[in-house]
Amino acid sequence: MRYRDREHAGLVLAELVAAEADLGPEPLVLGLVRGGVPVAAALAGALRLPLDALVVRKLGVPGAPEVAFGALGPGGVRIVNEDIAVHLDEREMAAVERHEAAELVRREGLYRAGRPPPRLGGRTAVVVDDGLATGATARAAVAVARILGAERVVVAVPVGSPEAMDLVLAEADGVICPEVPWQFLAVGLGYEDFEQVTDAEVLELLAPGHAPAP
Repeated sequence: MRYRDREHAGLVLAELVAAEADLGPEPLVLGLVRGGVPVAAALAGALRLPLDALVVRKLGVPGAPEVAFGALGPGGVRIVNEDIAVHLDEREMAAVERHEAAELVRREGLYRAGRPPPRLGGRTAVVVDDGLATGATARAAVAVARILGAERVVVAVPVGSPEAMDLVLAEADGVICPEVPWQFLAVGLGYEDFEQVTDAEVLELLAPGHAPAP
């Protein structure tokens, strides 16, 4: 199956989340910035659930940034894919981490605009991204949601690799992913339209009145 775009993927996910996930009282949908936010917005709108954003930064392999050797999240969360990181130069990894840590702070300031972190105490966090390649960003997001007090964390993504699914399943309370091709090549191949999401698009989707408030 190929999704038309991220919105279509979010609508497909919404049906599965409604049918399969135990969300409990007052669940909150968290879209991973940036590509996960349009998916999350469509899902949240279809299920009439509140929407917020979670900023998590992938640590990309130098020269192959689409491959993650880890990820960073707010509150000092740091996830490392040891199978990949062991083959990399420590100085190059440190340079990537410094850059992504600064970008994490910038995006937190931009998207949260002074708002406090999502209120997750006693709630289920539905973490949504546009796909799982290595699983690093989703694992970081799960860790952040738990730090923020989530009672349960469910990860919902349209497409993912079998290896990433195994890693995320070990840390989340549930994973919903309708497309797990055994020969996974890239998240973007699961979409007809996989254009980069801009800051402006994310801000519009998070604006008051666009989706139910958290």
